Amino acid sequence: MWNYKTPGIPDEFFERTEKVPITKEEVRTIQLSKARLTVGQIIYDIGCGSGSISIEAALQVENTGKVIAIDYDSNAIELTKKNIEKFGVSNISVIFGNAKEKILELEKADAIFIGGTGGDTKEIVELSQNKLKSGGRIVIAIILIETLYSVLQILDKLKFDSVDITQVTISKSKKTTKGTMMLARNPVTIISATKV
Repeated sequence: MWNYKTPGIPDEFFERTEKVPITKEEVRTIQLSKARLTVGQIIYDIGCGSGSISIEAALQVENTGKVIAIDYDSNAIELTKKNIEKFGVSNISVIFGNAKEKILELEKADAIFIGGTGGDTKEIVELSQNKLKSGGRIVIAIILIETLYSVLQILDKLKFDSVDITQVTISKSKKTTKGTMMLARNPVTIISATKV
C-alpha cells in the first residue's frame, strides 16, 4: 500500500476513529527520524493509538525486525489491528494492557516510542531504561508542559545521552469557498535520547 522507503504516510491512508488519536504524519516523520531506525531492529510503540508509528516503524525495520505495539485502550488495539491488515505488514505484535506491566515481559529493544500513555509517562520512561539496549534510542511525544518537565528530570536522573528537545507546530492547508487557509494543529514536543 505504501510503496516508498521514506516515512510520512498521509493520515488519510490510515483507518481512523474519533475515539483513538493518530500521530499526525509530519510529527510522525520527525519522531521516526529521531529514532534512527535500521533494518532488523526491535521496536516498542507504547501508547500505539491508531498504529501509525507502528506501521511506519515496521516498514523501516523490514521483515527481519519487529515492532511491539502496546495500548491499554481496546479501541486502539482494534484500530491498530485494522491498520496492520490494511498495510499488509506482518512484523507487528499487538499487546493489550498496561505498558507498565507488559513491558517487563518483553525482550530488549533497539528503540522505544512513547506517546499517549495516560499520565504515567515518567514511570514508563523509567521502566523503558531497563528494556532498552545500550546505544538504543527513546523517543517521547509530549503535549503537556508538566509531562515535559517530569520526563526531562527522569532522563537526567537515568543519565541518558544526546537528549534533544524539538517542539513542532504544524499548520495544514484547507480549501474554503474564498481560497486556501492554514489551520494550526496542537504543538507537540518530541524528546529523543540515547541510552549510554
